[in-house]
Amino acid sequence: MGEQDMQIQDTMAASEPVRHQVHHSYIWLGTLRVVLVVFVAVVISMFSSIIGAISEGMHGGGAEVGFVIAVTAGISFAAFVVFTGLVFLVHWLAYKRLYYVLGPDEFNLYSGIITKKRVHVPYNKVQSVDQKASLLQRIAGVRTLYIDTAGGANNKAIVVPYVTKHDAEWLRSELFARKDASIRGVSYQEFVRPQTQATRSQKPQAPEPPQDEREGRNILDVGQEAWDELGGVFAGEAYDGGRVSYEYGLSNKELVLAGLSNNTSFAVLLMGIVIGIVELIGSALDILPADEVDVFSTMVRDTGMHVIQSGMFALAATVIGIILVVWILSVIGSCIGYGGFRARRRESRIEVEYGLLQHTFQGVDIERVQAVVITQSFIRRLFGYCEVSLAKVDANVEGDDGKNARAKRGIVIHPFVKLAKVPQILAGLVPEFEDVPTDQRKVAPVALRRALTRRCIVRGTGFWLAVIVAVFQLTMGLWLDDGIVRMHVPGGYVTVDVYGLCNSICMICYVLAIVITIVSAIGAVLWARSSSFAFNHRFMQVTNGGFSTSTVTFPRQKIQYGYTKTNPLQRMAHTATIKARTAAGVGGTTYALIDATQEDAEAWLAWLEPRGSR
Repeated sequence: MGEQDMQIQDTMAASEPVRHQVHHSYIWLGTLRVVLVVFVAVVISMFSSIIGAISEGMHGGGAEVGFVIAVTAGISFAAFVVFTGLVFLVHWLAYKRLYYVLGPDEFNLYSGIITKKRVHVPYNKVQSVDQKASLLQRIAGVRTLYIDTAGGANNKAIVVPYVTKHDAEWLRSELFARKDASIRGVSYQEFVRPQTQATRSQKPQAPEPPQDEREGRNILDVGQEAWDELGGVFAGEAYDGGRVSYEYGLSNKELVLAGLSNNTSFAVLLMGIVIGIVELIGSALDILPADEVDVFSTMVRDTGMHVIQSGMFALAATVIGIILVVWILSVIGSCIGYGGFRARRRESRIEVEYGLLQHTFQGVDIERVQAVVITQSFIRRLFGYCEVSLAKVDANVEGDDGKNARAKRGIVIHPFVKLAKVPQILAGLVPEFEDVPTDQRKVAPVALRRALTRRCIVRGTGFWLAVIVAVFQLTMGLWLDDGIVRMHVPGGYVTVDVYGLCNSICMICYVLAIVITIVSAIGAVLWARSSSFAFNHRFMQVTNGGFSTSTVTFPRQKIQYGYTKTNPLQRMAHTATIKARTAAGVGGTTYALIDATQEDAEAWLAWLEPRGSR
């Protein structure tokens, strides 16, 4: 193609923007979804009537009942066909009016049958382009696009439904290419033509495979490949969006352990503690005060105790069984959710895709990455594993049900990895974050005392539980003289030692308060030992520890503003709270560290100054 032909095409493209229609599966998949929901609702609502009619027919009047059922079924079928046709017509009309246009300076999305809607997005405002595909969409080889724009908490993602995988990836490439052209202040044709000519002068290069084909592969990846082949049958093959320089997935071990160590595992541990406390309460019933005239206490100790202990044992066994089933289902769900997990570096972009049934694709340009977050839950911390994610600016997503749901914050680039392997992952995927600070500045020595006071007393659940129980005991002591109450029962009277019973319950609450306080104290010690911050000429890092640990590393240029805050007690202890604000998340995120030394806080403020350096 000559230069003159290219100019003619450029002129035509500038004068006549092309309408891009969404995939036709929008019609039949949308119709199928609505029809199935209505069909199930009607069957459920009429189930009792159908069963009643069949039962009446079995007890006589079968001919009449059969005739009524046949007529009703015929009318229902006709109504169902008409309803299906109307739903199909509505979706067909919506499909005809649902398209997008790539204009000279902006992306336009058109929709609406009666009320027309046009979404206008300048290219320089595009933040990220993500994809998500439900089970039916994966079968049809289509997906839904979410175009995020730079904005605050009220920003909503632009949703482009039912586009093929090829068109989705092509549109993503086009949007970012046009964005780069807009930022550089040149037309899209002037920006893309040198790249096109350079590409033609070179032989096409296939994306580089992972460093080790055996690394990062699991049994569910086979299913992912099958899904890709199925989607290609209906909606075409994938679009080659550029050279891949680094790529990895999850091994079988990592996939299973990621499921075993999820939040449900912590719930299992917590429920185990609760069951232990219940058993403790059951054992505490043995120490109920009783004497020869206390018929009630004698009854509880001699007869009711066996029933109570048996009930607790049955309850504990049932709860344990339910927890184990939920845990197993959670592990299976987690494995399916992360099935086909792949993370790759494609030129200047980081891409992550996962999900065996519902497939999710997330991508972000390296310039838009706000922070690298390393989190360790309690269980993962015990075994030295962590989760690595990238913080970015997110938008609110309007769901299919019309309700606003918050987009998942950040991009998980590895759900389960050995902590010692994180530098290797970051070096391959985000080498821009290699030069992280290493000289950690610990919280002040007095921070441990303040953390114990804050967690165990000021905000201590155990402490205030003990206070409430003590006040209750005092009130009961003043209200009851001897605590002996006579109750009328069939056959006579029983004597109830209410005061002794209340004391026994209060003793159990005291034990629970002590346990909670000990746990809070351990959490305070762990926080004081592992919390710190650091900064160098490019990055800042904040670590907040405890039973779980979070380490956030973010570039200095991504900090929107920072400040220190002190209360009277902190000023007496010569400590300060440091806070740094970035644009990550929906509406921004503030990273804070309590009780840094006053000297470190002042050095950090000096580092934040425009000419501050270290």
